[in-house]
Amino acid sequence: MPIMTENKNMDEQKKPNPLQKIKNTIEDKEEQLAFISVVVRLVVVGWSGFIVSLNYITIPGYSTEPKDITFPASLLTGALASFGLEGAKKRGDGTYKPDEKPLNKKEVEALLATQSGSYQTIRIETPIKILGAEVVDKKDNKK
Repeated sequence: MPIMTENKNMDEQKKPNPLQKIKNTIEDKEEQLAFISVVVRLVVVGWSGFIVSLNYITIPGYSTEPKDITFPASLLTGALASFGLEGAKKRGDGTYKPDEKPLNKKEVEALLATQSGSYQTIRIETPIKILGAEVVDKKDNKK
């Protein structure tokens, strides 16, 4: 019998924990962190969705008085927004409409052209090329 207990102990030691499984399956550190980030956000969505849902369902033996769900609702909204899900905006007449569509390239250029200000938009591409620049010799300026 002592041989079996030793084998069980060896089997228990060989079982990796969930973090070790992630390290073994995903080689890149950034991908590991991204995976953990998604798991944490999913847990937050599940927990906050459960807490918010408890306010609207009736469970025997559980008090039916309304609770303040502001914090879990804001966590739910933020976690869903991190996945790209956003709610529609409410208009004054009580109806909902989705956000306006994003501006296209021509509309952005027209908007930037109409704005007056002391700033300049610079577009940088790699490899960096400097076009139209003059070389200034500091020695000539001192004379």
